[in-house]
Amino acid sequence: MADVGLLVAMLEEGTQSSILQGDLLSYNGAIKENLLADVFGKMGRKLYYYHKDGGVELDFLMRYKGKCIPVECKATTGNSKSMRTVLKHPEKYHIESAMKLGDYNVGRSEQLLTLPMYMAFLLIEV
Repeated sequence: MADVGLLVAMLEEGTQSSILQGDLLSYNGAIKENLLADVFGKMGRKLYYYHKDGGVELDFLMRYKGKCIPVECKATTGNSKSMRTVLKHPEKYHIESAMKLGDYNVGRSEQLLTLPMYMAFLLIEV
């Protein structure tokens, strides 16, 4: 959706009031992914998604500092199996580093940069 408010308005009756009270229910991931897509879209970034048979799925791919970077949006603080798979096989996927946005502090662990969701608008360097 081009607007997170429209997405939430389309959900079943009663969901909107639960969300306003802070309970995102099972829509947590979908709402946060849509929010990130909305931010990137308003920044003029094209949205790319990657899915490969066998289960590898990446929420977003973008060009950052001249390289292709997968960007995962996580609703909970957890690891992304697909991201780990891609980073373990640079010869196959040609990816050297990745970003994960969610309910995190700024941090780096090996090839993975974690950022709080609100910092997405700062990813402007192409």
